[in-house]
Amino acid sequence: MSVGVVTVQELAARLGQLDAVQLVDVREPEELALAALPGFRRFSLSEYGTWGPQITELLDPDCETLVLCHHGVRSAQMCGFLVSQGFTQVKNIWGGIAAYSDLDPTVPHY
Repeated sequence: MSVGVVTVQELAARLGQLDAVQLVDVREPEELALAALPGFRRFSLSEYGTWGPQITELLDPDCETLVLCHHGVRSAQMCGFLVSQGFTQVKNIWGGIAAYSDLDPTVPHY
């Protein structure tokens, strides 16, 4: 199973219309305090031990899942992990929140 990619332009067009989509943000709490998008659930990679073992109970493996981080590296790691756990519709948000903040000036750069 491969990981798909979503551009920040595609994400912006779909925000608010994502009822059947799981939004995952893998950044740290201090990063989220600087810039965050609505609707994303936080699963910081540094806290893997608290959520990793039960990820298939916390998220639906059959639901489209979009994953965000700062630039796209940590989210790519999370995407690989989700696929290894049987998730079937995982997509990395290309460029992360840094790219999204270029698109939307209301989202701060950091």
